[in-house]
Amino acid sequence: MKNKKKKVLITGASQGIGKSILKKFLKKKYKVIGTSRSKCGIKKIKKILKKNGLAIFLDVSKLNSINNFFKLIKKKVGNIDILINNIGETSDNLITNMSNKEWNYIINVNLNSIFYISKEIIKNMRQQRYGRIINIGSVAGKIGNSGQTNYSASKSALIGFTKSLSLEVATRGITVNLISPGFIKTNMLKKLTSIQLKRCIQKIPMRKFGKPKDISNLVKFLASNKSEYITGQTFHVNGGICFL
Repeated sequence: MKNKKKKVLITGASQGIGKSILKKFLKKKYKVIGTSRSKCGIKKIKKILKKNGLAIFLDVSKLNSINNFFKLIKKKVGNIDILINNIGETSDNLITNMSNKEWNYIINVNLNSIFYISKEIIKNMRQQRYGRIINIGSVAGKIGNSGQTNYSASKSALIGFTKSLSLEVATRGITVNLISPGFIKTNMLKKLTSIQLKRCIQKIPMRKFGKPKDISNLVKFLASNKSEYITGQTFHVNGGICFL
């Protein structure tokens, strides 16, 4: 795998953390595939990649979209060497007001889709005896957050998913790790009011929000051969909110 041009798949790559990760892999030794579920997102990815990769439509909330995506991947790309499950959404509400639709949608997008995508891609990783899977979670999956039972549950489940999958493929040269960001300057923070932002800052020992590059820097390391003896781990990147 040292001389081979590695193929990297990044879901939700048009903005925020995903966009930062996308840019990290824009080097000759990588072929980058970025996904988005909107035409606008696809345009943004194409603009960044130019001729260095592919932008492909993928709506992870719909199983038929995932199936069509893999048919296209098989035809245009072939095996994926590095998978970054970055996709994630929120639909906040107190549990007494949360609808079944809000609950199921977030679990489907943030958890079920990672199962479907990882299951498909890991087949070829096992055959070639090499692979890197990096899941993007959240500090909410460890400490919870009021009004986010659906989101926190989906991200908490990724901890167990990552640990278990890493054990299943450890002898095949495949590593599986989880990065759990804290409060990062992305569109999710833009949804908060000024009062909510102040409360968030007060929770952070470093008294500042993280940047997308704080996550993408770690992703790049975990995707490299320098991390070949690291698997099944959860890495907290949150300015000191959570250590365990």
